[in-house]
Amino acid sequence: MVQLYHHPLDPQSRFIRLALAEYGVEPELIEERIFERRHDFLALDPAGEVPVLITDHALTVPGANVIVEYLDDVLGETLAEQRLLPHDPEARVEVRRLVTWFAQKFYGEVSNWLVTEKVYKRFMPAEAGGGAPDMDLVRAARANIRYHLRYIGYLTAQRNWLAGDSMTYADLAAAAHVSVADFLGDVPWDENEAAKLWYARVKSRKSFRALLADRVPGISPPAVYADLDF
Repeated sequence: MVQLYHHPLDPQSRFIRLALAEYGVEPELIEERIFERRHDFLALDPAGEVPVLITDHALTVPGANVIVEYLDDVLGETLAEQRLLPHDPEARVEVRRLVTWFAQKFYGEVSNWLVTEKVYKRFMPAEAGGGAPDMDLVRAARANIRYHLRYIGYLTAQRNWLAGDSMTYADLAAAAHVSVADFLGDVPWDENEAAKLWYARVKSRKSFRALLADRVPGISPPAVYADLDF
């Protein structure tokens, strides 16, 4: 059986969960707290980062970018014209550019700070950096997300989806990162209607249902998190 080492509020893990669901693959989810640096997990991936996919052939596929390329190699054709990484080389460049944008820029400026400060530090021992959140970083993330919402709104005003006419990995990656901030109540949805409408479209997909059901001990998402008509 396919296994996915993940954390419920890790955006890259959420990206892969969405991609797997779009392909119709239901993995066994194994929650991994990467800050614990477990020996057995490090043996799977010395980088010590989630997500890590274990295929039904016992192949270890580490990291979101490697996983989505692998999934396209083995399952991409099954989606025909709805392929999440398009056939056209130029279109593939744009999808990969946007996936990288959210994996690096959005993560570095928004989701990493929110998850680390508001989630991970709750469960980390003090000697490992756990404790109260650094609110300066949280405020910086809240300010930065406005810029990213404007960019999403700009793209969707020009195109049907973020990277073009069809939904792709770019939309799943973006929605995964936005969903973490949404879970934590840090998305100012009233500031960009175009971004909100795009997110509602992705959020309404069947693949998103499991993410909307996620819960973390001690943290309750706002009511709009699971509301499809937010």
